[in-house]
Amino acid sequence: MEGFNTFEKQQTVLMGMSGGVDSSVAVRILQDQGFAVQGAVIRFSPAHEGAVAAARESADTLGIPLHVIDAQDAFERFVIQPFCESYCAGKTPNPCIACNPFVKFRLLSEKADELGCSWISTGHYARVQVDNDGISRIAVPESAARDQSYMLYRLPQDILRKLILPLGEFEKDDIRAMARELHLACADAPDSMEICFIPDGDYAAYIRQRGFTPKTGHFIGPQGEDLGAHAGVDHYTVGQRKGLGIAAGRPLFVKTILENGDIQLAETGQEYSTRVTLQSMVTPDGQPLPAGEYLVKIRSAARPTPCSYDGNGGILFPEPVRAPAPGQSAVFYCNGTVYGGGIIAETD
Repeated sequence: MEGFNTFEKQQTVLMGMSGGVDSSVAVRILQDQGFAVQGAVIRFSPAHEGAVAAARESADTLGIPLHVIDAQDAFERFVIQPFCESYCAGKTPNPCIACNPFVKFRLLSEKADELGCSWISTGHYARVQVDNDGISRIAVPESAARDQSYMLYRLPQDILRKLILPLGEFEKDDIRAMARELHLACADAPDSMEICFIPDGDYAAYIRQRGFTPKTGHFIGPQGEDLGAHAGVDHYTVGQRKGLGIAAGRPLFVKTILENGDIQLAETGQEYSTRVTLQSMVTPDGQPLPAGEYLVKIRSAARPTPCSYDGNGGILFPEPVRAPAPGQSAVFYCNGTVYGGGIIAETD
């Protein structure tokens, strides 16, 4: 970086690496800004050996040391077990949202402290901003198409204060172009779309192989009619239309997965809700989220939509939203900055 004094001690950053293009290029961006970068790859489960090998290859190409952090016990406790239990109860959990505060960023922060690194970083497309009260908050990135701020909403203040997110200013095409210039093996690797510990995407098979027994029951039609037994609640999510395995003569959606294991179906247009109740609310500063008007996202890829928050976990939408799913998160934004969020518990 122009003007950087090499006689001063460089600020050190520990980059969480996956072997993918985003975290690999983020290393070079930080180096160009004058930081001394070390890498860390986390072994979350046996399914992550490929990521560990890919991270080693990227670190070698970039000329940085790489530390391997074993997180299998913590990942099992905080991510895999709750994921399986939630699916068996008919909910739709997002394991990344649980992993980030309790496993990924927590262990990255602890390793940085151990190594004497002042900062931590990842290849997420988001930004960190500090408001006038000195509170660090996640904010949306330059690339709306790649926005990952939703996934980071549960990060606490002690993590946010040491977090640098260099990709917040870039588009994905820019990052791939840089990766090619750096001759990184991952430059044209496809983006991962599945849950990292279930690479084949078969959630139901994974859950059952681990000895869990999902609830069973019947499909209940829009008029209360019994449409037959279903395959188990782990095969379905709220809003799902395809793969129901029933011939109703008209398109039907999963409206609600009931407590007793039955699945309430609805016709097109009936899968919308105007009210949502949240639990496990968090905010960046640890204070209650004030009642008021916000934009809110009810899933990672959803567009932010206006809502009124009652200050006690309740959301009212002036325009109905499609298929808010219990187990997913609702994340509140104001002026492009994350102000808090919670887990969807009930819909109406």
